[in-house]
Amino acid sequence: MSKRNPDDNQLYSSPDPSSSGVGCCGYLLIGLSYFLILITFPISIWMCFKIVQEYERAVIFTLGRIKPGGAKGPGLFWIVPCTDNFVKVDMRTVNFDIPPQEILTKDSVTVSVDGVVYYRVQNAILSVANITNANSATQLLAQTTLRNVLGTKNLAEILSDREEIAHTMQLTLDEATDNWGIKLERVDIKDVKLPQQLQRAMAAEAEATREARAKVISAEGEMNASRALKEAAQVMGEAPAAMQLRYLQTLNTIAAERNSTIIFPLPMDLLQGMGASWKK
Repeated sequence: MSKRNPDDNQLYSSPDPSSSGVGCCGYLLIGLSYFLILITFPISIWMCFKIVQEYERAVIFTLGRIKPGGAKGPGLFWIVPCTDNFVKVDMRTVNFDIPPQEILTKDSVTVSVDGVVYYRVQNAILSVANITNANSATQLLAQTTLRNVLGTKNLAEILSDREEIAHTMQLTLDEATDNWGIKLERVDIKDVKLPQQLQRAMAAEAEATREARAKVISAEGEMNASRALKEAAQVMGEAPAAMQLRYLQTLNTIAAERNSTIIFPLPMDLLQGMGASWKK
């Protein structure tokens, strides 16, 4: 395992237990610190024992170097007051809102998208040694990642594939924050806001689509009704008495609804005979 060297730009990975790297002067200072603890005992004992909560870890620095053995806690641990100091790291899940981002989609539509991110510190030592402020860095990275991911999608994909977009963002953020000791647990897209003009245009398009569909359905209904009437006319043409029965049924219906209205159909043959006599 490697440690960060002041002369290069490599990130800190984990402490090397084989050597503390404090040097001769360091050991001398540590020995002197233990001597001061002994001569001031038992008052000094209250400064040597520290406590961290169940959800916290303590990263101990000995003469500016991370102490081998990893983060301490939870519970009681020992430090040397003169040469050691420690940093508490909260290991609980943290959430933050991604502010609304103005994004130009792949099909040149401007939308405003916001989201929420849940993460936790997985490695306390990396979160202290490799990044100044893990929370602020994760928030800024989440905003940039949201813009980059949605910039490759068109509007229809953004509105319909939110889960896939969130999963892609989570993988991208998790890979980027691995060296910071941060573990992304969940990323969600909260809301997608469209410009007012685009909303009106989409509403008009949807209304026109519904009207066109309604006209097609109405036309199909009329075509089916005409086919049914044709079949009914063929059946009645085969049985002349069916027309009379239909006539009586129509009179019965009219008499039930409007008693003052009665219709008397005249046979076409009679009308043709009357027309021929008039012509003579």
